[in-house]
This record gives sequence, structure tokens and C-alpha cells, in this order.
Amino acid sequence: MKEIDLRSDTVTRPTKGMLQAIMSAEVGDDVYKEDPTINKLEKKLADMFGKDEALFFPTGSMANQAAIKLHTQPGEQLICDKWAHVYNYEGGGVSFNSGVSCKLVDGDRGMITAEQVEENINPPDFYHSPLTTLVCLENTTNKGGGACYDLEEIKEIRKVCNKNELGLHLDGARLFNALVKTGESPKDFGKLFDTISVCLSKGLGTPMGSVLIGDSRLMKNAIRVRKVLGGGMRQVGFMAAAGIYALDNHMEKLKKDNERALEISNLLKNQAYVKNIEPTETNIVIFYLKDTDKESEFMNQLSEKNIRISNMGQGKLRIVTHLDYSEEMHQYFLETLQNIDL
Repeated sequence: MKEIDLRSDTVTRPTKGMLQAIMSAEVGDDVYKEDPTINKLEKKLADMFGKDEALFFPTGSMANQAAIKLHTQPGEQLICDKWAHVYNYEGGGVSFNSGVSCKLVDGDRGMITAEQVEENINPPDFYHSPLTTLVCLENTTNKGGGACYDLEEIKEIRKVCNKNELGLHLDGARLFNALVKTGESPKDFGKLFDTISVCLSKGLGTPMGSVLIGDSRLMKNAIRVRKVLGGGMRQVGFMAAAGIYALDNHMEKLKKDNERALEISNLLKNQAYVKNIEPTETNIVIFYLKDTDKESEFMNQLSEKNIRISNMGQGKLRIVTHLDYSEEMHQYFLETLQNIDL
């Protein structure tokens, strides 16, 4: 069995069809906004979410950081869950790029409620504390094990934001996994958020790229912020072609990723060496061993079978299913988990 890499859904390689789309792409200079395939991708996603504009970024972190910059001024504060990607996995960019602090909320599996948002808004006339101007949500949640927000809760959060004149940004790196799980529409989210970042290089399997989607009042400055962050690219339409191909051909395959993750989760529940598993809704499985001292031994036994997963620290182990994880690999992995000896 060749290596089974379940550390992340970012480890995929382009499919044959995607490679053909890349090689045949019509390209131009995107810094001049003259790359026709980039322009086509941006319009496709803006229309999909019912928003005014979209802009291609090399990474999801840069797209999120640009959004935060568009929404805030230095010295202000955003509200997010304590496990949020924008706080934990973007290199301190919130403070470095925007001069903004984070009010961390103790949510449930990376998700916060409208009540918690309201509780954590600083009084706007109290100049001793940072001015709260933005709320950042993440769907699905990375550290929360691929958990999906209830759309009704997001609607309530939107009401709180409207009442308090706050912006609302969605880190939708794995939003497409959530959409195929819940059956909700991209436009449902477009109506609620001012800006949304979506990643093409995770579940959809492209080599690179994320897109920031939003209302024109904010997006008019997005290309300037991208330039400042070093995100201007030239003939990047080759990667846009990969994104278009993925949106047209890989969306349905996300369902299989979600299903296989649930099968892994259900099997782990019955293993004596497992202490706890986070509820599994999409393509991420997070679990904990009964004996954390045996994490290295557990990882070594997987490695001996040519299997790789992630150790996120603090006892948290993560498995992520993806486009390159076949049914043959899946059955081999399930059998391996049943035969672990700790």
C-alpha cells in the first residue's frame, strides 16, 4: 500500500482532468486584471454566493488577513472563538497586518453564539478598551473537528452585528464540506456575511488558491490590500482553471470525504485505546487516546503501516479525509485501526 497521508486535505495532487484544464488555460497578467481565467473564476464565485465581487489570493490566510484589514482600523478589536484559525494559525497576522486585537470567546467546538458575541462587545463610548468592529466565524471549524454552524445561529449573530454596527467575516476554508453536509446554498451565506473567504486547495483539491468574496463597499480596496501583502500574481489563471474545474467536478466528491470520516469516527469509538472523539460532521476526525503517554507509540504503529495523521498537541489527534484518499486506502486504514496494540 502506498503512503496514506491523512494529515490534511491540503496534501492532494491535481487529477488528470484538472491537469488538462491547467495546461489549456487562457492566461494574462492578473496584476493588470487581464487574466481571463482568473476573471471567470472570480465572477463564478461572486455569482455563486450572490455577492458583488471576488478576488483571488494565493492562500486562505492572506484572504482572511485582507478581510480583517478591510473591516478594521489599528487599535480596534475583533471577536472570534478561542480556536479560530485567524487567531491560532495565521502567524499573529491580525496584530502584525492590521494592528488589531482578538477578544477570544470560549465557544463549543470552535463555534460561538449570538449571546456570546453580544456579551463580548466592548462599550463603544468606553475609550479605555479597544473598539469592537468585527466578528469572525469559521465554518467548518478546523480545531473543532469540522463542526458546522447552525444557519439559524448565524442569522442571530448577524442581527447582533447589525444592531452594533459590526462587520461579519466568514473564514469558509472548508465551507463547501459544510454545504454538501447540510444542503444549504452558498447564497444563504452570501446574504449573512459581509465578506467570505473560500479555499480551493483543501477539499476541492487544487494546488493553490483562495478567493475572498464580498460587497463592493469593502471589496473596492481588496486589490490594494492584496498588493500590500505581496499577493499580486501574474499568469495565475493556470490555478484559476484548476479552481473552476474543481467547482464543476469535485463538489459531489466532498460527500464521500464526509462519509468516510464518519466511518472512521464510528470505528474509533469502539477501540479500547480511544478516550474520546469529537462529534464528526464533515471530513475531520479529532480524537484523544486514553493514555496520552502512548501517543508516540500510536503514531509509530501507523507510520509502520505507511499512514500519517496529525498530532495537534494537548492530546488532540486529527484525521482528515480528502480527494486522494481512495476506498482501498480507506478499508486498509480501518483494518489498521482495529489492529493497533497499545
